[in-house]
Amino acid sequence: MSDVVMQVAGLTKSFAARGGSSGSVKAVADVGFSLARGETLGLVGESGCGKSTLSRLILSLLDADQGTVEIDGVDFITAPAARKRNLRRRIQIVFQDALSSLNPRMTVGVNITEPMRLQGLGTARDRRAEARRLLALVGLRPEDEDRYPHEFSGGQCQRIAIARALVLNPEIIVFDEAVSALDVSIRAQVLKLILDLQQQFGLSYIFISHDLGVIKRICDRIAVMYLGRIVEIGSAEAVCGSPAHPYTKALLGAIPIPDPRRMRIENLGLIEGDAVGVPQEDACAFAPRCPMRFDRCLAERPLLAAASPRHDAACFLLNSGKQGNPP
Repeated sequence: MSDVVMQVAGLTKSFAARGGSSGSVKAVADVGFSLARGETLGLVGESGCGKSTLSRLILSLLDADQGTVEIDGVDFITAPAARKRNLRRRIQIVFQDALSSLNPRMTVGVNITEPMRLQGLGTARDRRAEARRLLALVGLRPEDEDRYPHEFSGGQCQRIAIARALVLNPEIIVFDEAVSALDVSIRAQVLKLILDLQQQFGLSYIFISHDLGVIKRICDRIAVMYLGRIVEIGSAEAVCGSPAHPYTKALLGAIPIPDPRRMRIENLGLIEGDAVGVPQEDACAFAPRCPMRFDRCLAERPLLAAASPRHDAACFLLNSGKQGNPP
């Protein structure tokens, strides 16, 4: 998987601070990563860490303050309108609330093929045939094309949203918390569908979730975000098997175990407090909550550095001789 289809570099987005106060908050700060063809990259972190904002910046649904999103060497952010229109065919998104993302006044067939119409592709008959084909592909009946979104369950609506994401034959699909609202059994079915489609069409995925348990099962690589920055990134095996950042260790420790006799008591209370306030640019944003912080963490912001081959983390513990499991 050395064929890079997307390269993100220096992506930054700030919003005005709430409550009428002056200044701004960086929702995404200097984020960069690559995505290989056929790869699934997981983005994980607490609610409010910037995952969804990042997804909208990648798709140019929000204007970035700075940074680039290159698809096969072309910057999606600064591309001329005509070129950007063509690039949009190559990257699609599936949102968390599929029902809200579907137009309730349109049949599901029209919902699925609306991107074709907007791109000027195919006749009405072509689009109808494509809707029926895609409905069958995602496990629904072709004749369902004439029904409306409210007539379907949440899991079925998510399948319809996936069909719509496929209609322009994209190379990249972003899943923004796409299975978090589904029941466990339905979630497993939708995840299997997502993986089957990836294998069938060679798709590249960016899979965004706060559930590291799901992420570690389906992703090739994992990027952990904290307050707008990637604090650890590497193969799923390295990040989950040998986490280098205290925040990643805490997330892994929070994954429930279905056996009360094996509950990891030592991980309870690992993180102090909540992720609140504006992080200092000249300090580690995680320092106020980290049980292993030391003086340097409060005076300097760590940059991503090698923790092992193809595994980076932004933590001073890597070179301090203090590495190990937090107490």
